[in-house]
Amino acid sequence: MSEVRLSAETRTEFGKGGARRTRRAGKVPAVIYGHGADPRHVALPARELANAIRHGGANVLLTLDVEGGEELAIPKSIQRHPIKGYFEHVDLLAVRRGEKVTIDVPVAVVGDVAPGGLLNQEHTTISVEAEATHLPEAFEINVDGLAIGHQVTAADIALPSGSTLITDPDTVVVIIAEAPSAEQLEAEVAEAAGELGIVEDQPTEAAEAAASAEEPQPAEASAE
Repeated sequence: MSEVRLSAETRTEFGKGGARRTRRAGKVPAVIYGHGADPRHVALPARELANAIRHGGANVLLTLDVEGGEELAIPKSIQRHPIKGYFEHVDLLAVRRGEKVTIDVPVAVVGDVAPGGLLNQEHTTISVEAEATHLPEAFEINVDGLAIGHQVTAADIALPSGSTLITDPDTVVVIIAEAPSAEQLEAEVAEAAGELGIVEDQPTEAAEAAASAEEPQPAEASAE
């Protein structure tokens, strides 16, 4: 896994106003929890933190230079701005080398689904326990060659040495289902529309009469 060193400054301002001033200074408000210690409020450089998570994943190991010492930590909760996407706040879990921690690891699906098949990914992460300095960044499930009806469970995912599966082994992560036919899709759309009370507009008698009036009428034969 990736390990990134960041400088961390102790925060003395709290609340929304203090957090806004921290972000305006190019830093991200963060809190370090763990090991029975009181939570510590720090500020992390926004650009460096974003790069660390972009390249190292959500479980990147951070070495924080804080108050003249070092602190190992991993992100546990990241709050982003809903529109602009920047980090608004980060909760960090303090860890030690050799310590086992439980994390949620992303699961990515690669490969091509069999013709006539439809990929259903039931879970995007699985939980594992691993040594704090050797946390897996992601797992891959290759669906090449998997037949329609095949299921991939958490137990089927190969874990690196030193990692232990915490998620229920029987948890279904991926299913190769049969793709619905056009008729089935139409029926599902119609059923959903009916549940929502949506019905197709039916021509009223007045509308039909108006349409008939607009149609050109055959000319009457003139009397000789």
